[in-house]
Amino acid sequence: MALRPDPADILARTPLFATLDEASRRAVALELRESAYEPGQTIFSRGEPGSELHIVIKGRVRLSVLTSDGRELSFAHVEPPSIFGELAVFDGRPRSADATAVNKVETLMLSKPAFLRLLASQPAVGETAVRFLAGRLRDADEQLEAIALHPIEARLARFFLAAARQKDPAGKAEKISLPLPISQSELALLVGASRPKVNAALGLLESEGAIERRGQQVVCDIAALSGIGRLDEKE
Repeated sequence: MALRPDPADILARTPLFATLDEASRRAVALELRESAYEPGQTIFSRGEPGSELHIVIKGRVRLSVLTSDGRELSFAHVEPPSIFGELAVFDGRPRSADATAVNKVETLMLSKPAFLRLLASQPAVGETAVRFLAGRLRDADEQLEAIALHPIEARLARFFLAAARQKDPAGKAEKISLPLPISQSELALLVGASRPKVNAALGLLESEGAIERRGQQVVCDIAALSGIGRLDEKE
């Protein structure tokens, strides 16, 4: 039977804890608790009190909200070693979305009391948390800028690049395979465009070699997407 990965090694691959030194990561690892969920199981619901963040170590989690007409809108799918549910730990407010296990899911949980203990004993944790939140804000700013200023193919390129950063926070990979289990209609809502325009833009990205669609997987060429997303124009 395969050995379970060392939690400290898992932390080294996450966007939140990757920059910590080994001693600090092991201090965080001691505070983690394991959890498991069956396919279709609700991990948490929007509006619920939240007191822990999750690190995905196995499976896929769908993050979604209900639209005004009662439809579920998926806005992200997270896989290892992504983090979700962190806002409730950082600000103490209710959950902002629903989280549902797509398949069998295993996570490592860090509670808010444990996080506060780490802030007191490991100052580096606070520093890396600030950098993590700054990265989230930059991603949000880029998405808003893309919708306001850039054509649909650039918006899609930035959408894929943001997802790639979650999977490869160190930014070392030249190509990354990402799941795309949401429909083109949902993708259109995320990037502020119509479904036909999203379909045409996906075809353009593929013809330019920026993506390759393989069923519900999209293989992303980071350099090509960066050019189409016009990230070379940023500071």
